[in-house]
Amino acid sequence: MTTNSPNSTAAILMEALPYIQKYSGKTIVVKYGGNAMTDPALQQSFARDIVLLKQVGINPVVIHGGGPQIGNLLKQIGKESHFVDGMRVTDAETMDVVQMVLGGLVNKQIVNMINQAGGRAIGLTGKDGNMIIAQKMEHPEVDLGHVGEVIEIDASVVKMLEEDRFIPVIAPIGVGRDGTSYNINADIVAGKMAEVLNAERLLLLTNTPGVLDKQGVLIEALSQADIQNLIADGTIQGGMLPKLACATDAISAGAKSASIIDGRVPHAVLLELLTDQGVGTMVTP
Repeated sequence: MTTNSPNSTAAILMEALPYIQKYSGKTIVVKYGGNAMTDPALQQSFARDIVLLKQVGINPVVIHGGGPQIGNLLKQIGKESHFVDGMRVTDAETMDVVQMVLGGLVNKQIVNMINQAGGRAIGLTGKDGNMIIAQKMEHPEVDLGHVGEVIEIDASVVKMLEEDRFIPVIAPIGVGRDGTSYNINADIVAGKMAEVLNAERLLLLTNTPGVLDKQGVLIEALSQADIQNLIADGTIQGGMLPKLACATDAISAGAKSASIIDGRVPHAVLLELLTDQGVGTMVTP
């Protein structure tokens, strides 16, 4: 283990200072998923990042996924997972499992992890306080069951927790006006939450370095016009398309900027927010 000299430690802190000042009192929405959720060392570094942000006056709001954990439990009970266009077909029985895993097991694991790192996390689902009102997502060919899309978000409970020094940790489960529960993509919920909270930054943790050009080199910054050009020439495709759509929608609706960052890098959140270099692709208006 290497130990930084006092001078290098001071230099690191001074590099972070202007970013701490810039984001102080502001909201940062973080979508937590991928390897960062399953690797114990990355889990610990993520929790400490979130606690440090809160400690220096920044307000992190964590939205998490849990697809692999849902798949594992379904397998244990002998139920096969089916996906259409990347979305899990969610019948009533699967929805029960989704709520148990996302709203229970995974949510409370993240809350406990942040609390063990010295934070004060509170776990929620979109059903709490009717936070996330959703409706059934229609597909032209398949009935997706309880897969939902966001109609509106009432973030008053999130704002209340932020003001009282708590860290909200939110599972992407919504509720219909008739009380039906819906499984919603965590990226979409994070983007919508960033819009409603007028967040300073939206961070989407992934298992890739960010957006890559055709030579596989990281693109560190993209405007919305750049994104359209790269989609048109085929550089951006596949699973990156919905993430960038989520990022651009959030910016169009009020978030200041959004970044797709490599969650496989230890302390990725701090590196992206509080250093000159960053660890992903920033999308700007």
